[in-house]
Amino acid sequence: MTSSSSSSRNLPKENPISRPSVAKTRAPLGDVVNRRNPLGDITNQKTGSRISAPSSTLVRCSNKIGRSKKASKPPKPNAKSNLLVPYEDIIESPQRNAESDLGNDADEVDDIDSNLVDPQLCGAFACDIYEHLLLSEVKKRPAFDYMERVQPNINATMRTILIDWLVEVAEEYRLLPETLYLAVNCLDRYLSGNVITKQNLQLLGVSCMMIAAKYEEVCVPQVESFCYITDNTYLRNELLEMESSVLNYLKFELTTPTAKCFLRRFVRAAKGKTEVPSLLFESLASYLSELSLLDYAMLRYAPSLVAASAVFLARYILHPSRKPWSSTLEHYTSYRAKHLEACVTNLLQLCHESPSADVVAVRKKYSQDKYKFAAKKFCPTSLPQELFL
Repeated sequence: MTSSSSSSRNLPKENPISRPSVAKTRAPLGDVVNRRNPLGDITNQKTGSRISAPSSTLVRCSNKIGRSKKASKPPKPNAKSNLLVPYEDIIESPQRNAESDLGNDADEVDDIDSNLVDPQLCGAFACDIYEHLLLSEVKKRPAFDYMERVQPNINATMRTILIDWLVEVAEEYRLLPETLYLAVNCLDRYLSGNVITKQNLQLLGVSCMMIAAKYEEVCVPQVESFCYITDNTYLRNELLEMESSVLNYLKFELTTPTAKCFLRRFVRAAKGKTEVPSLLFESLASYLSELSLLDYAMLRYAPSLVAASAVFLARYILHPSRKPWSSTLEHYTSYRAKHLEACVTNLLQLCHESPSADVVAVRKKYSQDKYKFAAKKFCPTSLPQELFL
């Protein structure tokens, strides 16, 4: 009994997420004194760790925000440095068609909720669930002009670089897409009412990623892991303090609809009740939707509108000879084609923008075989006006 219990105590405990080794810290390149940089280095590894064993060399992003600060100077805000602007008060609500449920006389509306066998589809309650999501998305949207109104120290370019880095972290640590979308939502909602410094922008970003991971993931990286991906630029207690600040400002309201929530249903509506959505179509729609996260100007559009526009554009790219919008899509999205024109045009512009060396994560991610090389698909330079009539 004694030897058995003694040997059992000596057995190593299994940990699904091993703690990264922080015994030997590395100073960021070009900074021998290891000063705090806006973005840390996420290339550190530990052999055998599931979440810290990168499959490829990551692009360094330590000094990107510093460069963008010089390149783009934000306008002077109207708010004082300690002003809190409620994000509910400055939201531009999308226009929807009240008669969209009537559909189009040209074709019938498919019932995509007729499958009551699969409990994950929630066929009996799906319509009520998504009707609630359409109503609640307005209440939990960030302000679309917080950079001009609230933030004197950061600009849209810094936000883009930060989110591009978060995309890279989510891909490297195998986090769910829902985690990334929720992290960006928390980031923008917090920035809508709290002034942040350039030095703490990455701290805010990684804190929002940790919050989203705790909400969405089954296997969550440890706090030390999130410190480690910033090259230990921030201490554990700083990360926890920022996490507390974000959660208190958001009043712990994390159940918020994102574009990813709507995209799953809209993709099913695009294929109808009989066809199985192709992986290429899903990947292309996801790619377009994820590109929208990088662009500060896309905050003007509701998440459901972004998802619907991504489906519209993906259908046209894959099948330019077909009409990209149908009565079924109009019914389940509550948008007519004419409501999507501005958002679709902006998404098309994002596809054609030449990516800078600082913003490559989304395109690199969707250039892989597992996403059917969606980022490499040919995109038209413009769309016929009759598609939106």
